[in-house]
Amino acid sequence: MQKQRWVGLLYTSPALIVAAVFFVAPVVMAIGMSFTDWPLIGKPKFAGVEQYSGIAENDLFMKAIPFTLAYTVIATTVFLAISLGLALLVQENRRGVGIFRTAFFLPAVVGVTSAALLFYSLYSNDYGPIDDLMRAVGIANGPVDFLGTPVAAFFSTLVMSTWRFAGFNMLILLTGLQAIPAEVYEAARMDGATRWQQFRHITLPLLKPSIALMLVLTVTGNLLVFEPFYVLTAGGPDNSTVTMVMAMFREAFTKFDLGAAAAIAVILLIALVLLNALQLLVLRKEKA
Repeated sequence: MQKQRWVGLLYTSPALIVAAVFFVAPVVMAIGMSFTDWPLIGKPKFAGVEQYSGIAENDLFMKAIPFTLAYTVIATTVFLAISLGLALLVQENRRGVGIFRTAFFLPAVVGVTSAALLFYSLYSNDYGPIDDLMRAVGIANGPVDFLGTPVAAFFSTLVMSTWRFAGFNMLILLTGLQAIPAEVYEAARMDGATRWQQFRHITLPLLKPSIALMLVLTVTGNLLVFEPFYVLTAGGPDNSTVTMVMAMFREAFTKFDLGAAAAIAVILLIALVLLNALQLLVLRKEKA
């Protein structure tokens, strides 16, 4: 038995080393940095809890909290609705359905930054095709400023994120849909159940584990959103689209205060751990 334990430890040691080097060590370093006044260039000084008490006085970060939460709620809802619709659309193994599955999933292989740059060029009034197309069909009378107002910038970024992530979430839900036995639907149809009744009483209940996995990943990703807004809006106009991670980034690389940025990172880490623990607790209670 003792030998088996050592063999198991030997096989898991590469993963443990990777986790220690790329996760545990950076987290420990960030926690240490959060108790210091650490300029980007210069000697760090111990500051105690000063960096944490200063978070409440950080207007940019405090303004970013409700914006990020609003984006998380709206984006998660949109992602779930569209991804579930796509999964239901390509659920059955018909002729040619593989082409649609591939087409829907393809955006997921594009890097987030690359996708944001692509949509930035599409939204451009100078050389973007969307503006010209909307004026050609009569939807707009003049130049459309997709990123010039807070509301337009928000929803333009939401469209880009949906295009990028809907296919990946579709794959998660599609896996869950295909795990539902066909016999259950056949029995329901024999009992006279309509499509809506089948969806409500069979599909949704049996799809809960896949939906839960998608929600955990999506909520976490949306709370930590950075690249889409950084590339498309740079936090503008007038800092109206600054996310929490963008505020942390500015503390580190605009104000050159690594200690304050580390304190924000630690707070975000704690909040995410608590949120994920709460989600898992709720899911376990539902299963019980």
